[in-house]
Amino acid sequence: MSELRIHTEDRPVPDAVFTDFADIRRELDAIGVNFERWQADRVLAPEATPDDVIAAYRTDIDRLISDYGFGSVDVLRMTPDHPDREALRAKFLNEHTHTEFEVRFFVEGSGLFYLHTGGRVYAVICEQGDLISVPDGTTHWFDMGPRPHFTAIRLFTNPEGWVANFTGSDIASRFPRFE
Repeated sequence: MSELRIHTEDRPVPDAVFTDFADIRRELDAIGVNFERWQADRVLAPEATPDDVIAAYRTDIDRLISDYGFGSVDVLRMTPDHPDREALRAKFLNEHTHTEFEVRFFVEGSGLFYLHTGGRVYAVICEQGDLISVPDGTTHWFDMGPRPHFTAIRLFTNPEGWVANFTGSDIASRFPRFE
């Protein structure tokens, strides 16, 4: 189940917790983050390649490209036995920004986005079917957990793809992880 926990930036205990989609959407909309629920009902084989995932969701991807002018698309698929899971988790747990608007559409599994803005931390558990878009310049980090299981279609306005500007803050180490 999707969930939003809102913390003050110096308190790992949440001030509010929301599980209703409309409540989550309203709270995120107030900070400029779009949160949608889409159909993620295509069956993906365990050995599905990124091209297979993109082909399965081509219509949705083309609509997003048309609406927002995205320059590239990729797929990040993580499994509990992925050989790079620990290194990737450590990288994504560092607070960072992007100079571009980013969209993530979860077509399998789940992960936890942390958005740090206005003196608050918004922790959003994204599940299969959730689409989250983060405005450029928003400080954030992501936790996929120690045994990751998710497939996310990522869309970028920068044709070069994902470029992170790390803040150097250790704030992520002070908040509960996605376990």
